[in-house]
Amino acid sequence: MKNTNIVKKILSAALSLSLVLSLAACGGSGSGTSSAGGSASSQPQDASSSSSEAVKEYKVGIVKFMDHASLDQIEKNIQKELDAKSAELGVNFNYKDYTANGQGDRTTLNQIAAQMVADGVDVVVPIATPAAQAMQSVVVEEGIPVIFAAVSDPVTAKLVDDMDAPGGLITGVSDALNTPMIMDMMVAVDPDIQKVGLLYSKSEDSSKKPIEEAKAYLDEHNIAYVEKTGTNTDEINSAVDSLIAEGVEAIFTPTDNTVMSAELSIFEKLNDAKIPHYTGANSFALNGAFFGYGVDYDDLGAETADMVVNLLVNGADPATTPVVILAHQAATINTETCEAIGLSLDDVKAAFATLGIGVVEITTAKSFS
Repeated sequence: MKNTNIVKKILSAALSLSLVLSLAACGGSGSGTSSAGGSASSQPQDASSSSSEAVKEYKVGIVKFMDHASLDQIEKNIQKELDAKSAELGVNFNYKDYTANGQGDRTTLNQIAAQMVADGVDVVVPIATPAAQAMQSVVVEEGIPVIFAAVSDPVTAKLVDDMDAPGGLITGVSDALNTPMIMDMMVAVDPDIQKVGLLYSKSEDSSKKPIEEAKAYLDEHNIAYVEKTGTNTDEINSAVDSLIAEGVEAIFTPTDNTVMSAELSIFEKLNDAKIPHYTGANSFALNGAFFGYGVDYDDLGAETADMVVNLLVNGADPATTPVVILAHQAATINTETCEAIGLSLDDVKAAFATLGIGVVEITTAKSFS
């Protein structure tokens, strides 16, 4: 009986040894290889150093409303600053796996928002007002904070309760316009102007306040105005044709994404009609408009990224983090368009100088390099 038990123990021990050897063999013949092509197990590893090299990752969802020079510029600079902060802080702000484009379509934006929730992102960064509103209606309900970029009037858009105390899970960086200054510059260039065209999209909340401000200014200065709107490039082109037929002497457009996306298709007909187009961003001037005046979108993108970092790394509370409004910079003049519409660049600079505004010169291109 004892012999039988001993045999059983020997057999059991042998089986255990066989299993151990089999597992060791599996570990040694795994798929992992070193850069030199040898077995991964042949490379000595320090478990403690491997653990210390683990990098904290934050999932950053970036949602651009549509493609055009302004929003592309902002997106690029958000990503650039996040990369710099990743290197500086030794963490990984992973936006590459969570960047999306709404293509100017609300349904697409809603689908993107749902995907951001499914992906479990730590923060969503919508670029432009319609993108921010779409993200608000979905991701905030799931407790995901939002840091927006380039929302002209966050209060009117019902994104925040107050610019200084947003009151919820949303804050960000505004590209609010100084509309009266744009009107002052328009009048400085043409003191005798009698009729101004207002070109914008009624579907964009970002255009409402500056258009009302423009109307108030023009009424106060006894200057007539004609409003034309459109919701896509074809309608904007038709609106421009109507404004030309109405005999307007200049056109004003705020930071309107619909018009911005159509600028490359309208600037030549405005040049032919000798009508200067005054706009709320330098990217309009890049795409052929005579004039752009607003915040620097390189700075806006970087500031947005810094707010993201402050939220994720330092635990900043969006409810008590004021919306940032950047100072306006110099006016941007497209020198090719300036010449085409018959204006002297020197005269334009002199007119703006009376208002303390400098000039940045630019020529027509599709996008910033």
